[in-house]
Amino acid sequence: MRLSRELAEQLVVHAHRDLPNECCGMIAGRDGAATRVYEAANTEGSPFMYVMDPQEQLRIMDEIDEAGHDLVAIYHSHTRSAAYPSRTDVELAFFPGTLYLIVSLANRDAPEIRAFHIDRAAPAEEAISEEAVEIVA
Repeated sequence: MRLSRELAEQLVVHAHRDLPNECCGMIAGRDGAATRVYEAANTEGSPFMYVMDPQEQLRIMDEIDEAGHDLVAIYHSHTRSAAYPSRTDVELAFFPGTLYLIVSLANRDAPEIRAFHIDRAAPAEEAISEEAVEIVA
């Protein structure tokens, strides 16, 4: 996945702004390149999990479709743990064809962004695979 520095910074700013809770949202793009970040509210208001309001999620998906783009990733932050899917992240991964991007603030001075394919129907050892995130100018 290709992500501009500007969009990467937007993700990190969103993650910091929502502390102590996890942030969440969706990323639109085309041909593996992100074009826009859609911030959403975490209705759980929790530092341990996120839930997007279904109506907000549908509104964002409609906007992405109307713009002629694809949903390339669903993102959220980890406030104190590594940028790797938790058991809860796997259990709540309902879009197997979509990347799940995680912004880790475990090291506040050096946030980490990683992306994963999550297939909760696959055997545990095959459920998570990482896709490189290329941050470009």
